[in-house]
Amino acid sequence: MRRNIAFAVESRRPDWRRDEVAAHVEKYVAMVGLTAALDKKPSELSGGMKQRVGIARAFAIEPKMLLLDEPFGALDALTRGTIQDELTAIVRRTQQTVFMITHDVDEAILLADRVLMMRNGVELAGGGWRPGGIAESIRIELPRERTRGTLHHMPGYYELRNHIVDFLVTRAHAA
Repeated sequence: MRRNIAFAVESRRPDWRRDEVAAHVEKYVAMVGLTAALDKKPSELSGGMKQRVGIARAFAIEPKMLLLDEPFGALDALTRGTIQDELTAIVRRTQQTVFMITHDVDEAILLADRVLMMRNGVELAGGGWRPGGIAESIRIELPRERTRGTLHHMPGYYELRNHIVDFLVTRAHAA
């Protein structure tokens, strides 16, 4: 794992000394709670640990914006929740801008400040394709301290969730 993350850091910061790279790697591995597994091989890591390595590697190169495409999709519910909590904590500490693609409505409401609802693309009658686009932008006005355990108790949660589900069921396919 150490070499995996160090490779990314070295690619981004080729002028850094080896000890600077090592300290940087250790900082981000600690952020995702994997210090004890720092020198494990990929085959020795669980699926959740591999997801954490990916998150640490992405944050370690310190991009201005981070794009995550279904980052928790292959995880079991408990691991997914743990890593969502870790991602939220990292974002709070680093003030990183994160753009995340998810098909999980509750995950979007839990993690986002804003949800962009996408309209599907359309196949044109004469051939070709018209791409989809942003159909609606929804600001998540729920208190930022929301957690998986408190989310469904928050006033406005169900109205917001129902609005998003209604969009997905009835309007996402509109031409």
